[in-house]
Amino acid sequence: MSKPCILCCAITGSLPTKADNPAVPVTISEQVESSHEAFEAGASIIHAHVRNEDETPSSDPEKFARLKEGLEKHCPGVIVQFSTGGRSGAGQARGGMLSLRPDMASLSVGSNNFPTRVYENPPDLVAWLASEMRSYEITPEVEAFDLSHILQAIRMHGAGELYGKLYVQFVMGVKNAMPVDREVFDFYVHVMKTRAPEGQWCAAGIGAAQLTVNEWAIAAGGHTRAGLEDNVRLDRDRLAPSNAALIQRAAELCEKYERPVATPAQAREILGLRPAGG
Repeated sequence: MSKPCILCCAITGSLPTKADNPAVPVTISEQVESSHEAFEAGASIIHAHVRNEDETPSSDPEKFARLKEGLEKHCPGVIVQFSTGGRSGAGQARGGMLSLRPDMASLSVGSNNFPTRVYENPPDLVAWLASEMRSYEITPEVEAFDLSHILQAIRMHGAGELYGKLYVQFVMGVKNAMPVDREVFDFYVHVMKTRAPEGQWCAAGIGAAQLTVNEWAIAAGGHTRAGLEDNVRLDRDRLAPSNAALIQRAAELCEKYERPVATPAQAREILGLRPAGG
């Protein structure tokens, strides 16, 4: 299989703290440095959240602006993907940074249960976020926590509600949402191939499932995500020393399955994104 594999690094997220793993990058400078290391290891997408000084999640556009500037300077050509997830803000504040025109932004198109709460994505907010992404020519990465989210993404893309090329990420392993289940994963892939053959897909596993889902996705011809947002450990006994270590592990799986790791330029072409700096 010669199709390049896009590696996305989820560098920080909203939940992991330095108490969980000292390598979690919190400040903008830490995030840029950690992203650069992951970029050097093969990441072509940086999935970005920002934090306050006390490590709590933030949706402050000024922080996103400084992070974007640092990423573009120190990781030439990397695809900058902002999170519009619900842990860092409420309502339209979740999309307050979209005017910065990142290459991509995450988009959840439906609600589901999380470990201790409902992850709410009401239809009017989903429609508004999708509209903002169209206005600023930002390609969504649809984060699918359930089969219905994949089907909704396909419907929305077909109706012209999502900007650019369809890109769906299967998120597996969140407690109370979709578990890591090979039969379900295979069906997700089947749905994308049969109902959205021109689209692209990737997969992310949470916690100890990260490596498993990385391997499933790479072996099946998709793309994959790794990083300290989703998983702070290398194994039961060892913390991950960096985001780069988790990306390197995914890159080694690409070598195992004879798939080249996509360069940022190749990733942009696969996803139909504008050239870097465009």
